[in-house]
Amino acid sequence: MKNGYIVCVYESIKDNNALKDYAEKARSAVEQYGGKFLVRGGKKIVTEGREFIRTAVLEFSSFDNAKEFYYSREYQAAHGLLKDTVIRSHQIIEGT
Repeated sequence: MKNGYIVCVYESIKDNNALKDYAEKARSAVEQYGGKFLVRGGKKIVTEGREFIRTAVLEFSSFDNAKEFYYSREYQAAHGLLKDTVIRSHQIIEGT
């Protein structure tokens, strides 16, 4: 079975406290759905394209599990904390 990944890049963050609250709630949901963080911020070098403020990459046991996590009540409660606070791109990707 192929793993599922969530890749999220942040263009802007208006409220770091809201992001911190989101991160705490989201972490709990990630753990509940068996996911793990591979990247969460950290040192980076932009070699092509635009620079983003923050990047997060999560791994799940399958593409379907990553979708289940994203659409879950638990994650959506965390996601709601970001309303009008961030601009980001968010993808669920099937990996190898």
